[in-house]
Amino acid sequence: MSLSRDFLWGGATAANQLEGAYLEGGKGLSIADVEMGARHGVPREIHDRVMEGCYYPSHQAIDFYHQYKEDIRLFAEMGFRCFRMSINWPRIFPRGDEEQPNEEGLAFYDQVFDELKRYGIEPIVTLSHYETPLWLVQQYGSWRNRKLIGFFERYCRTVFTRYRDKVKYWMTFNEINETMNQAEPYHQAGVRYKEGEDPNQVKVLVSHNMFLASARAVIAGHEINPEFRIGCMLQYPTTYPKTCNPKDVLAQRFQMMPNFYYTDVMCRGHYTNLCRAQLKRLGAELVMEEGDAELLEAGKVDYIAFSYYFSSIASSEDGVNIKVERSNPYLKRNDWDWPIDPTGLRIALNELYDRYQLPLFIVENGLGAIDRVEEDGTIQDDYRIAFLASHIEAMKQAVEEDMVELMGYTCWGPIDIISVGTGEMRKRYGFIYVDKDDAGKGSLKRMKKKSFDWYRKVIASNGEDTSY
Repeated sequence: MSLSRDFLWGGATAANQLEGAYLEGGKGLSIADVEMGARHGVPREIHDRVMEGCYYPSHQAIDFYHQYKEDIRLFAEMGFRCFRMSINWPRIFPRGDEEQPNEEGLAFYDQVFDELKRYGIEPIVTLSHYETPLWLVQQYGSWRNRKLIGFFERYCRTVFTRYRDKVKYWMTFNEINETMNQAEPYHQAGVRYKEGEDPNQVKVLVSHNMFLASARAVIAGHEINPEFRIGCMLQYPTTYPKTCNPKDVLAQRFQMMPNFYYTDVMCRGHYTNLCRAQLKRLGAELVMEEGDAELLEAGKVDYIAFSYYFSSIASSEDGVNIKVERSNPYLKRNDWDWPIDPTGLRIALNELYDRYQLPLFIVENGLGAIDRVEEDGTIQDDYRIAFLASHIEAMKQAVEEDMVELMGYTCWGPIDIISVGTGEMRKRYGFIYVDKDDAGKGSLKRMKKKSFDWYRKVIASNGEDTSY
């Protein structure tokens, strides 16, 4: 079995890191719009409003809002078959709780989808990618509140109906499992803890409400267009035991449990024994209301999308407390000290497909690096080509040798965008260089890197030629 002829090759982005125009066209504030850029390793500062004199990277991002035609033309030149993007929720419902949507926002995405279709590029749309309306966070407590389930369903029904003939592939929440993995899930769920709250209990509560919202979205989407394919999306952290000590093997299982907690519910339609075991480990209680179980069962996803960047190792001296490291002595590391592990991608594909037997979609994979513009104007990013080539080869092995069903592959950040972790520009992923620095200065000029032509060759050969 080889990659199918309709394999979806392309690139992936998020509106808050790409669009800019943060208050144009009637858009409201999202949680990203009050998050400052990091400064010299200082964590990003989050405000409750836009404050004068502060730099918020999402406000301009790379100005895709005004330059989308040029960017899509460049994607088409590379031969993209698809483009993963997100709809900025407060561009459609500025506060999130309105009865009627913002027509200007809807019209903008009409234009983007039409431009993609003009080049034969299939849009792959994430419904919530770190762009929760700020109003919902401040007035309702974000996903702590079950009212958000209804608000999200209204938003989904609106865009499903509007774009029913323009978009086929959807995802509900980006990297939803990071809600449990992050110390404070601000990006994923718009949550910052209040004094006296039990973080684990909050994570279980907001996750349950997001599960219900996802299920309602799946049901609504299939009603509006039965041809829709709607998936979940997680960050997949391939994890190895540090040694063959049984305690380390058990530590690896415990490290993966929070991730399978999400896919078990969204793919199997109920809380499994693993989920119940994870709840016990957290010391948290799951509160189910009447109708919740039936909704989860009816709203199972059609496919699993995931991001993969690196692997980790887990160990435990007592079999209870888990230590997770990225310092694998068998692997090289990138500029951000992340291990480079293409085999980990093959393992991820096998673990997910063996467990769920659902089609998979790699929607984020890439190398963040500090790129340099040479005196002749070229950007010689051979390191990026080497990284991607090795991961694509591992992906092909999973399909051709392990018989994994794979829908497509979209590199993260096909054009340089701002970092979600730091708001910086110096951590670049793209095939296309954008002239902008960490302080927000620059012409925003687009320039092709060496990897641009390489990826065009890969797509044209349907992955058969990854040489460089």
